[in-house]
Amino acid sequence: MNAWERFYWLWEVLFGVTFVATTALVLLDDGATTGKTVALLCLAGLGVTYLVRGRRLIKGPDYDHTPWLFAGVMMLFTLGAVFASGNSSFVLFLVCPVLYMTMPTKAASILTTAAVLSSPASLLVRGGLDEQPVMLPMTAILIIFSLLAGRYTTQIIQQSKSRAALIEQLKASQAEVSRLSREAGTAAERERMAREIHDTLAQGFTSIVTLAQAIESEMDTDPKAARRHLALAARTARENLAEARAMVAAQAPSALAAASLEEALRRQAERLTEETGIEASIEVDGPLPALPMATEVVLLRGAQEALSNIRKHSRATSAALRLSTMDGRVHLAVTDDGAGFDPAAPTGGFGLSGMRARTDQVGGIVRLTSRPGAGTKLELEVPA
Repeated sequence: MNAWERFYWLWEVLFGVTFVATTALVLLDDGATTGKTVALLCLAGLGVTYLVRGRRLIKGPDYDHTPWLFAGVMMLFTLGAVFASGNSSFVLFLVCPVLYMTMPTKAASILTTAAVLSSPASLLVRGGLDEQPVMLPMTAILIIFSLLAGRYTTQIIQQSKSRAALIEQLKASQAEVSRLSREAGTAAERERMAREIHDTLAQGFTSIVTLAQAIESEMDTDPKAARRHLALAARTARENLAEARAMVAAQAPSALAAASLEEALRRQAERLTEETGIEASIEVDGPLPALPMATEVVLLRGAQEALSNIRKHSRATSAALRLSTMDGRVHLAVTDDGAGFDPAAPTGGFGLSGMRARTDQVGGIVRLTSRPGAGTKLELEVPA
């Protein structure tokens, strides 16, 4: 509800009081009874016209020719009342604002001027203009005042409507921004969950499948190795369960919740050796500074993805992890002596793109060096 709608009742009160006062003045007029009767009938018609159509035009837009018909009827009743009784001239204080509120500004200005001129014109017809020499100057002043006040009022109303429309547009824009933000947030969360699942649960399930296949082939030939691999599969399943619970609770990875980054990386290297026989080593150059959890997660997930690719694709016999710091940045390098590949060739996987996206979020970079037959080196560099 705008200011005009909130205070419209004041206009209604003003209209009612002025209308009743004008009617009373006509009733008290000492003129001819016929003139009083005509004036009262015209005032009654004017009041009914305003109540039936004028209020609706003021409150809302109209898309037919009703405003022109309404203005014509109002002018007819106004001129009839003023010419029938001089005391009816007070009704002009109602008619002029109504014309500006229901008609275009130029048309309202012309009709208002005509309405104001009706008062001296009625005196001229009745032969009383010479007895009131101030009537013409007063009329000129009233015309100028009504034109200026009407134009000013119309501009204020138009500005209010424009601002109301602008506010509605802003509200619609804010609603659209909120919707897009929610959609972007949902997409970002979906992408984050996809990376988390790929880097944790999917790799864990891959390990369990690999161990199950090894157990199946070892049950009759090497029961001791089968039992060892069975224990590894059970441990991997428990860790996967812990990772799933951590994701649901939006907590830090379970590997970092129970140990430092160095210890978590060491466990990843040991698991690779236990599950595949690939000799994996880890080297840490000096003590690491205290890192934000987001940075540690990026380094851990990067190492997990690199070791998973070594496990699945490299056919390597050895792998090495090296963690170091220099110039306020932490550097992680994972190398293997496997088959290598062409980095420019499309892979269709999600791991490397997810790693780059995760690293970008903390202001880091990813470098991949490999060629067929020469092994692979994956490097992550993030701010300390």
